[in-house]
Amino acid sequence: MFKVKPIAEVSKIIQERFAQLHVGFETVALDAVLNRILAEDILADAYVPDFDRSTVDGYAVKAADVFGCSDAIPALLTLVGQAKMGTLTQIVLEKGQCVYVPTGAQVPQGTDAVIMLEHADDLGGGEIAIYKASAPGTNLIFRGDDLKPGDVVFRAGKILNTADSGALAAMGVSKVHVCKHPRVAIISTGDELVHPHEPLPSGKIRDVNASMLVNAVLEAGGKPDFLGIIRDDEQVLHTTLKSALENHDVILVSGGTSVGVKDALPKVITDLGEMLVHGVAAKPGKPTIVGVANEIPVFGLPGNPVAAYFMFYSFVRPLLFSMMDAEPVERTIELPVSRAVPSNHGREEFVPVIVQDGLAQPIPSKSGLITTLSSADGFIRIPRELEGLKQGELVRVTLFVR
Repeated sequence: MFKVKPIAEVSKIIQERFAQLHVGFETVALDAVLNRILAEDILADAYVPDFDRSTVDGYAVKAADVFGCSDAIPALLTLVGQAKMGTLTQIVLEKGQCVYVPTGAQVPQGTDAVIMLEHADDLGGGEIAIYKASAPGTNLIFRGDDLKPGDVVFRAGKILNTADSGALAAMGVSKVHVCKHPRVAIISTGDELVHPHEPLPSGKIRDVNASMLVNAVLEAGGKPDFLGIIRDDEQVLHTTLKSALENHDVILVSGGTSVGVKDALPKVITDLGEMLVHGVAAKPGKPTIVGVANEIPVFGLPGNPVAAYFMFYSFVRPLLFSMMDAEPVERTIELPVSRAVPSNHGREEFVPVIVQDGLAQPIPSKSGLITTLSSADGFIRIPRELEGLKQGELVRVTLFVR
């Protein structure tokens, strides 16, 4: 029989038992940093940019020289040269002078503003009319505006994104020290399962969980390794699981977690190691297992795809991030629930919702229908001590990453 534990207690058990597990580090090229977790602080060692530059095509000026000018009374300045892209500008700007500068070029020493071309006219003979006054700093990026030596650019544990790779490139960083991917074995169990690409005989079902868990592991920064579908046989499961322990950091077994005659996983985990949890006070997700063998976490996830997803999200996902010295990021919003939701079964309940018209709209569903999740924008959690939600009650929606 199950000895169910609340979700919070299961999370505490996982944290306490596996907090010391870390996957180590590796160095990767800049074009491979997307969604990788930074293993060390990144500090700037130079000024970015390394020179004062213009943000527009126009004329470099001293702001005092164009003070008070207008369309009726333009400031008349002497053009003394032009800056070029990628070239050191050696001109020193003096009072009453201006220099043509293209966008991104270095401005002359002495410049404190740039006038856009559309606010100026070339009168010929080296004379430029300026029709718009500008304050110091207008249309300029100064040396070090982005970064100065010693600035902390990124902290260890940050999940690197596309923009981050640009910042690293600007600093001249070509290789980055990141956390390794946790290696996650995924095993599907069940005589009734066939691969998605195979014909579907009567009485069989397609293996939904394998592909879903592979992608869930990828989203969480892990490296999935699907070991295939195995039949409901204790010895086969024992052999497969024992082999998986040799070269993986986490093992996920889908199905075979209940207390039926063919549900062999609890016995196999006990033979190879220790079963920490068998049964979670969650709906869906009650028959979830947490075990350990050779100090490697082993999760038994329900065959029900919706239950498997939520138990992965609740327990496996945080562990994978912890093994990479990071924390998962959640996006949440508070919205009124569109209708009453009964929930009086003594288990914390996960309810998929659609966010529409400023409301969290619960999706009616029967157990195990994966389309419930694919059509949802996120989910809400109803604590086990509540008998449900009232229409219009504010709820916290955890949004799915899209």
